[in-house]
Amino acid sequence: MARKILPPIFLGVFTILALVLLTGGGTDDKDELRQTFQVNAVYYDTGHVEIAFLDKSGKTDSVVMEILGMEETFQKTFSESEFIEIVPFPNEPKYGWEIHPVVLEIDHSELGHIQLKTEIHLLREPVPPVIYSRP
Repeated sequence: MARKILPPIFLGVFTILALVLLTGGGTDDKDELRQTFQVNAVYYDTGHVEIAFLDKSGKTDSVVMEILGMEETFQKTFSESEFIEIVPFPNEPKYGWEIHPVVLEIDHSELGHIQLKTEIHLLREPVPPVIYSRP
């Protein structure tokens, strides 16, 4: 029974957190972050998610990427300013892609520690917004 309740609760908490960050937690430096970093996570019918990251400044020291909401959280560390990672994902989630956010923890030589969050989307769907934050 707890397994059936956990995804909707997680989604609700995550949605509230996202709204707080989007409406009240922002600072004027978000434009700089939007211009510097790009991330996209696309689900393909062949059963995988392709996650692409780009730091246009080329000054990223490291990136820790996580896909949350899975039985075992996917986590990988990169030391490049650009990467594409293919992650097996055999089925679309029952409760939607919102329960599997992609979170990037970035260490940047000029901007410091940055967090990005986005959602996986289907190939022909609009790209969801990216949430930028500095912890």
